[in-house]
Amino acid sequence: MKVAIIIGSESDLPIVKKAATIFKKFGVKYSLRVMSAHRTPDIAAEFAKNAEANGYEVVIAAAGKAAHLPGVLAAFTVLPVIGIPIKAAAFDGMDALLAIVQMPAGIPVATVAVDGAENAALLAVQIMSGKHPQLREQMREYRAAMQQAVIESDERVQREIAN
Repeated sequence: MKVAIIIGSESDLPIVKKAATIFKKFGVKYSLRVMSAHRTPDIAAEFAKNAEANGYEVVIAAAGKAAHLPGVLAAFTVLPVIGIPIKAAAFDGMDALLAIVQMPAGIPVATVAVDGAENAALLAVQIMSGKHPQLREQMREYRAAMQQAVIESDERVQREIAN
């Protein structure tokens, strides 16, 4: 179980650290690289071409502004690619969201919410759970824990209002 997390700029690191936290929780190996669709296109293409042979099962690509990185990686691999649009100052991430979600037919990129690194990691876990059933069971446990946290939150709020 191995995922590649590719960021277009070091400034994306605080967002994708949330994905890394999820992978650690699920025991999924990952690597984190910085490469650019525009400034290092040959490196990005070479990475994507070799991703499957290097043992990756899913690629997550985070990018802001023009956000071509997920699409460029998807063009060079048949592995699932998940795009994370990163919020930038000019358009609050809407430019990145539209750039990633509007891929042409034949080169799909799954797209999560702007700055949605947690969901990107969880989607990667779900994709890999078809091959690794233990991940599916861990996902059930993860969701049960989320449900329990909401129930406990509701109980606290109800106690506070009752007083």
